Amino acid sequence: MASPIIDHLLTRSSAPIAELKDPGPSDSEVATMVAAAVRVPDHGRLAPWRFVLYRGDARVRIGEALAALAEKREGPLPEGRRNQELARFSRAPLVVGVISSPKENPKIPEWEMFLSGGMAAMNLIHAATALGYGANMITNWYSDTEEGRALLGLAPHERVVGFVHIGTHEGTVPERPRPDPATLVADYSGPWTTGS
Repeated sequence: MASPIIDHLLTRSSAPIAELKDPGPSDSEVATMVAAAVRVPDHGRLAPWRFVLYRGDARVRIGEALAALAEKREGPLPEGRRNQELARFSRAPLVVGVISSPKENPKIPEWEMFLSGGMAAMNLIHAATALGYGANMITNWYSDTEEGRALLGLAPHERVVGFVHIGTHEGTVPERPRPDPATLVADYSGPWTTGS
């Protein structure tokens, strides 16, 4: 039986960020995307993630702050590298930060909460694509530094799941090689033993 959902899942690709243009999603479309994003497995109903919208002039200010932080860490930047940092968040009309915000819980490990955030990010990407937009998720160097996370609005205990860049994409997304699913599936054959 044909299914548009299966067709979508089997053909989804990430659009190149440099090709994501205006118009971006409307407020109601963003609300729909986030509503889809939170419909993920969430053991304990903790909602251990949140979403930060980077749009408008804020994207330019973030680029300036990232360029300054990169220069503080590395010294004067070549012009090309400086321009790269300035444009980090302004290439697409909307960037959604999917943030892992773990909650204290004696039964649920933090890694499980982080995985739930990854599922929320993927649902966000699926929703953006289903609404006709291109989307692409990256993290980058500033996700791995305390100063970078702070200037992007994260609390000290939070981590970046990914920054989902969303915008209008015209044309086709180039296909890339994908793994053969048959090589990644096996029937259970008993406990793992050394030498297996």
